[in-house]
Amino acid sequence: MSTIKSTLVLKEHYPDINIKVFYIDIRAFGKGFEELYMRSRRSGVHYLRGLPGTVEELSDGSLRVAVENTASGGLEFHDLDMLVLAIGIKPAKSAQKIREMLGLQLTPDGFFLEAHPKLQPVDAATRGVFYAGCAEGPKDIKESVTQASASAARSIRLMHKGEIITEPITSVVIPEQCKSCGICAEVCPYNAITIDIKKKTPAVVNSAACAGCGTCAAECPFGAITMNHFTDDQIICQIDAVLEDRSQEKVLVFACNWCSYAGADYAGVSRLQYPASVNIIRTMCSGRVDRKFIWHAFLKGAPVVLVSGCHIGDCHYIDANHWTQKRVQKLQKRMEKLGIKPDRLQLEWISAAEGVRFAGVMNKMEKSRQKVSSKEIAETIRILKDREKKRRVSSGP
Repeated sequence: MSTIKSTLVLKEHYPDINIKVFYIDIRAFGKGFEELYMRSRRSGVHYLRGLPGTVEELSDGSLRVAVENTASGGLEFHDLDMLVLAIGIKPAKSAQKIREMLGLQLTPDGFFLEAHPKLQPVDAATRGVFYAGCAEGPKDIKESVTQASASAARSIRLMHKGEIITEPITSVVIPEQCKSCGICAEVCPYNAITIDIKKKTPAVVNSAACAGCGTCAAECPFGAITMNHFTDDQIICQIDAVLEDRSQEKVLVFACNWCSYAGADYAGVSRLQYPASVNIIRTMCSGRVDRKFIWHAFLKGAPVVLVSGCHIGDCHYIDANHWTQKRVQKLQKRMEKLGIKPDRLQLEWISAAEGVRFAGVMNKMEKSRQKVSSKEIAETIRILKDREKKRRVSSGP
């Protein structure tokens, strides 16, 4: 449509100009676009179905273009004074820098990815960021204006109250259990936790700054931090419910809300098939997946466990998934020492736009599940029970 518009502008300024447009197909789907195309043809613009193959510069400086005319089936040569290449639009180079600054997500093409293609078409996964126009993909003026209006309306919803309402999914410190070790403050990507190690005072969480990733709760060695709406007991109960019956036939997946869980949603929207044995437990971030969740899943008879989240560098919570990676690697080494196959615990990065990848990973996990025998699962349960008994004896009554 941009090419068609350019031909009309040229014809208005230079009525005698001879214009030829080489194309594969024309789909003038927008309102008034077909009329614009017909107007261009009526003005004398020649539309030839077929793309140039070779371009040769002649002695007089003009260009000779070889074109296979797919309408007639023959090879044609056209001498031109100027050849204009109509290329597709590319995302701005600055998109990558903005993504890193604001914790946004990109599509495989490099444009910004919306939170949901149907329910939140102008919202970013990062709260308070909205899209309009070609930031999200190639668009015409009408679509850009419509999106801009929607983004403005979404912004007004946030701003008109005069105060910002935060999500209640935040960390809560249990003062009696806090040993003031400072690990939670170290791992928090938002610096929302303050602690005075010298005075040995319990950690304090700034609920306005806390984004609810849960990395602090997963890393706390004393169980002194819990997460509103994603407490340890709630997640443990979900594991129990999933593995209560026929646990050997199930694949347990911990999926982060913003990427891998959204990837599962996208796979569903795209009607992609993956095994029914997959059971997903949603967490806000892969950083929330505590070691004890993994051990509990294996203790309950899980053949394989998958922890999935955003790609490194694309984490919705800045760098929380770096701690996930370290935690899973440590767990795999520990599993190997205990005599449990470390490949029964997998870590995969799946973005919200990778529905196909999500389905592929789930098929791979199903194949891994089928390789785990009942005897192996029973032996794992025995090992973990013995480990739990030793821990209780060493810690005393």
